[in-house]
Amino acid sequence: MPLRLSGRAATTGAVALAAVLAIAAGARTFLPLDAGFPLRAALYFVVMAAIAVIRIDRENHPFAEFGSANSVTMARAAFVALVAGVIGESDRPAVAAAAAGAAFAVTVVDGVDGWLARRTGMSSAFGARFDMEVDALLIQVLSILAWTYDKAGPWVILSGLLRYVFVAAGWIWPWMERPLEPSRRRQTVCVVQVAALIVTIEPFVTRPYSAAIAATALAVLAGSFLVDTRWLVLHRRQQMA
Repeated sequence: MPLRLSGRAATTGAVALAAVLAIAAGARTFLPLDAGFPLRAALYFVVMAAIAVIRIDRENHPFAEFGSANSVTMARAAFVALVAGVIGESDRPAVAAAAAGAAFAVTVVDGVDGWLARRTGMSSAFGARFDMEVDALLIQVLSILAWTYDKAGPWVILSGLLRYVFVAAGWIWPWMERPLEPSRRRQTVCVVQVAALIVTIEPFVTRPYSAAIAATALAVLAGSFLVDTRWLVLHRRQQMA
């Protein structure tokens, strides 16, 4: 792994970590968050940033610079860590609203990193995967919050787990690791899923409406995964024919 490239990624991560700690500490002055919130948020972010630093190399990111696009994704990861830090906090309307607001900010900025990558000519497999993993983790965190806030049953966690089950299936059946063709449907479903979960955890949305919203979004997501799985099965059969 090029030390210069990984070092720049680590530097960007360190700056973002400082921001996470500062924002988390500041949030405690306005919200009823416990003393462990900054540490939890920081730990979540450190794990995400460490994985990014370890995985970046010249094969999946053929540039000497970490890039502005990946820096934006790192910033999005920082806000996801702040939302994740809320897990375990008491169910208070102000905290839930703040988590929804932070998740909304992450979603609004989604797409900026891809636009920057194309504009600067620094699109890479690493950047695309980094962006996707941040989105996947946000969905998982929001689904856990929806459950812990009693906005839906434990089944809502499948909204986040489906993607990881799909990845795990690729370890068992290598043909499922075949790259999927770019899909606007997949991108749209991701946005719909995040938006639905944000609405679900909002304090003013109560049962049975919150559960209905989460269930509808989960059904759409499951349908999208079924479409991709069917495509992989059909192409496997074509290769074997």
